[in-house]
Amino acid sequence: MTVTHHLRVHRSDEQLAREGQLAWRIAEIAADPVEVDADVVDMIINRVIDNAAVAAASLTRAPVSAARQQALDHPVSVNGTGSTVFGCALERRTSPEWAAWANGVAVRELDYHDTFLAAEYSHPGDNIPPILAVAQHVGADGRALVRGIATGYEIQVDLVKAISLHAHKIDHVAHLGPSAAAGIGTLLGLSIETIYQAVGQALHTTTATRQSRKGEISTWKAHAPAFAGKMAVEAVDRAMRGETSPSPIYEGEDGVIAWMLDGPDASYDVPLPADGEAKRAILDTYTKEHSAEYQAQAWIDLARKLHHERPELADPANVESIVIHTSHHTHYVIGSGANDPQKYDPQASRETLDHSIPYIFAVALQDGTWHHVDSYAPERAQREDTVALWHKITTAEDEEWTRRYHSIDPAEKAFGGRVEIRLTNGETVTDEIAVADAHPLGARPFAREDYIRKFRILAEPVLEPAEIERFLELVQRLPELTAEEVGQLSIVAAPGVLASAPAPRGLF
Repeated sequence: MTVTHHLRVHRSDEQLAREGQLAWRIAEIAADPVEVDADVVDMIINRVIDNAAVAAASLTRAPVSAARQQALDHPVSVNGTGSTVFGCALERRTSPEWAAWANGVAVRELDYHDTFLAAEYSHPGDNIPPILAVAQHVGADGRALVRGIATGYEIQVDLVKAISLHAHKIDHVAHLGPSAAAGIGTLLGLSIETIYQAVGQALHTTTATRQSRKGEISTWKAHAPAFAGKMAVEAVDRAMRGETSPSPIYEGEDGVIAWMLDGPDASYDVPLPADGEAKRAILDTYTKEHSAEYQAQAWIDLARKLHHERPELADPANVESIVIHTSHHTHYVIGSGANDPQKYDPQASRETLDHSIPYIFAVALQDGTWHHVDSYAPERAQREDTVALWHKITTAEDEEWTRRYHSIDPAEKAFGGRVEIRLTNGETVTDEIAVADAHPLGARPFAREDYIRKFRILAEPVLEPAEIERFLELVQRLPELTAEEVGQLSIVAAPGVLASAPAPRGLF
């Protein structure tokens, strides 16, 4: 049974007891020895496969290479065996916080892994790199790793359901620091007190503005969640040494809620599992079939459908205007409501284009497909007919689609909308879509075979066939893995692949 934790700001003279603080309640949940349900274990395996898939596809990209080089420039810390780095030989290890950093960037770089959207936005799969890195370093087995990942997902999803960060232009990774710290706490079997201190530190060090996802979006977009994971590892280390944290971190008079979120009079109701209740929040999340912002997933599917049904729509000469009627978030974050001219700029970065629904819809409508590399290539973005069609596309907020976006009813919650295409011959074409095809309620919900297929497609250009099979065999036995096998839960690039990646030098 879910328990609602009422969260509000307290004056310093109210002396809120630890037991009444959200960070303490998170720590209690993390320390609860409840077992993980079988269907949750299956989904955790799916998401570990998903993370490895998108990491493989990004191994040679510059931000990933830079993060990997930074990690490899640091030795293994003395209190463990170190952690693997995606792409590198299994025996080539680094300190766990730097593995969390490098692998976190690889997972997030293409914006292609799982998502959960509610009051806030999130990619809960970002919890996996720091938790796995610590598991490898300390020699944890598969069962402990599964339990840690279940906690990471649970806490992040619960926070995302209740507390909006973006409304105050705070980046969504402020929910990731606490969830990753809690997951590591579960993995290690730490005390409530220790996890409580780690959660507070992780939150305090991971609050930043949303400029990382605004205007000309930089390569830091992929680094921000990796930084939160790295901070979570370091926060746990400090807490294990007896160091303490700002308290109460959420509820304090000068805390996060009072000065970064809704202010001194604010309150939130956070849904959390009761004592002894299984952590099942991962089942509320959904992955991506396409490499683009999640709100674009359904629109790619609709554009793909229209491409085959009405091929004349691909020619801008036939189109007068295209208006996408959608939710507040889609309109204001990745639509024309953002008022970002970069979203219509053929010279824009890949990071900007994957947050531009006008661009994405135009390309998917013309191509009838979506590719994580080809659809963002400069020559694709600068194609004359694409630019012409792209610049005829705008978005508009629709109250009903906004309401459905925020619905707590899974059967009603939607991330799509309605498109109206006015043709130059006077005809109007309309169609709509509620959820992406790969969504649990979509036309073709993702199952284990889809995750494996996604992994094979993305891994085949960079991994040898034997390595693909080795990883897939290992990961599907996740809860039974020995500590030694958990240490092998990574992917090794084929000879020469990493040599083709940029190898920038820096301070380290």
